[in-house]
Amino acid sequence: MKIDIILAGVGGQGILSIAAVIGEAALNQGLFMKQSEVHGMSQRGGDVQSNLRISDQAIYSDLIPTGKADLVLALEPMEALRYLSFLSVDGWLVSNSVPYVNIPNYPEEEKLQESISGFQRKVILDVDSIAREAGSVRAANMVLLGAASPFLQLDYSGLEQAVRHIFGRKGETVVELNLKALSMGKAIAEQVLKP
Repeated sequence: MKIDIILAGVGGQGILSIAAVIGEAALNQGLFMKQSEVHGMSQRGGDVQSNLRISDQAIYSDLIPTGKADLVLALEPMEALRYLSFLSVDGWLVSNSVPYVNIPNYPEEEKLQESISGFQRKVILDVDSIAREAGSVRAANMVLLGAASPFLQLDYSGLEQAVRHIFGRKGETVVELNLKALSMGKAIAEQVLKP
């Protein structure tokens, strides 16, 4: 078992929380894991990217080579495009459809969607709206993680356990909200994958 994941978004969207949940679930399953992070800015709105490598055998590098990622998870569509070159031919893109316009020369949304629509293996969803429906837009990252869960090769119950542990200090209400968001994202991905 081996999976290489690129996580991408902008500061404040919860990319590192996604990495923490996946990483804890993998370690609890007895797997090896390596992670690296890049922060474009130390404030909300800057580019954030993480390489996450999981395997049942030792991992010697934390960086994923171009064209070798099994999964690109993006909380922002322009950031998804930035990392598509890392995706393998059999890889999957799971991305938010709604732009986070944080720069003056942000591409037109129509052109952005057109670029993403040409990619065959994808799950594109409005994570903000789904998270709002779950109870809080702050759970958008867990919606995205839920949508990626069918591709992670990890036990879904392990992801739920990691959510409970990581968000546990914030109280049961926050834990349940994040679990609901995770479940809603998973349900959407399962619909997309139906033949």
